[in-house]
Amino acid sequence: MPKSLTKADQFRGCIIGGAIGDALGSGYENLASENDDAIFYLSAKPKKELPTWEITDDTQLTLATIEAMIGNENIDPKTVAATFLKYYKSRKLRGLGASTLKALRELEVGGHWALVGRKGEYSAGNGAAMRVAPLAFNENLTRSELRGICWITHQNDEAYTGALCVINSLQAILNKSWTGKENLIEILIPTLPDTRVRDRLIEIKDIKDLSEVGEFGNDGYVVHSVPLAIAAANTINYKSMEEIFEILIDIGGDTDTNCSITGQIIGCLIGESQIPLKLKKEVMEIREYQWIEKTIEEFIVYKKYNTN
Repeated sequence: MPKSLTKADQFRGCIIGGAIGDALGSGYENLASENDDAIFYLSAKPKKELPTWEITDDTQLTLATIEAMIGNENIDPKTVAATFLKYYKSRKLRGLGASTLKALRELEVGGHWALVGRKGEYSAGNGAAMRVAPLAFNENLTRSELRGICWITHQNDEAYTGALCVINSLQAILNKSWTGKENLIEILIPTLPDTRVRDRLIEIKDIKDLSEVGEFGNDGYVVHSVPLAIAAANTINYKSMEEIFEILIDIGGDTDTNCSITGQIIGCLIGESQIPLKLKKEVMEIREYQWIEKTIEEFIVYKKYNTN
């Protein structure tokens, strides 16, 4: 891992890494694995067509979170909710989950941000965790503020804990307590409330085989998705970013979010400058890349990050 990175490089790595994971994983979401040993008796084995890279609400809502942070040192749920609603009205969001869609529809007709989020067991999705990464770069962020921002769409302690996992992972990188060599999961466990997400991390903390971790679950349930993404990022010391994405796609399930959260964490750790050129070139071809780049640069200027 690079010994010294600028905060700008880490922020760029986080957001671009997440966008790469999202765009790469979106074409494989919930697809059944193909049997490579299948025999085609009447013709040659058909050539696989690689899915087109396209970002989803994972990256779009992450960008909305960044926009809400610009000019606001003490970020609040009302501002974030208003930015989400602006994006929704301008049709800049696609692939929304049920909890987020419910919240946005109710915000549109005047609902209060603290009341529109989905409640109960069906609100334990990964929709909050997938979009909170930029908040880790707000040095003044409190857990109460994070909970409120999660509560806009997901009024559930598991969903909040999943988001807290992402924040604490990124802050462990920023404060250099995780350099890629230590066990990230062991660093996270003591920082989390007593939840199923925490229990799952305890279950998988010593498992080296990422595919084995995937057997616990790979869908959008936050107890499955976030620990899988954390475990994937935790392998960066002995696997490349590309290899990790390939394994996550092979595991299947909610591949866009699983890859996106993993990409955010790895990207922050290694910096945008160390993300494989092949992956960067691919994401630069997507139609919304200029939007991604513009939002990143506006935040870097606002935060006055040293780019040298």
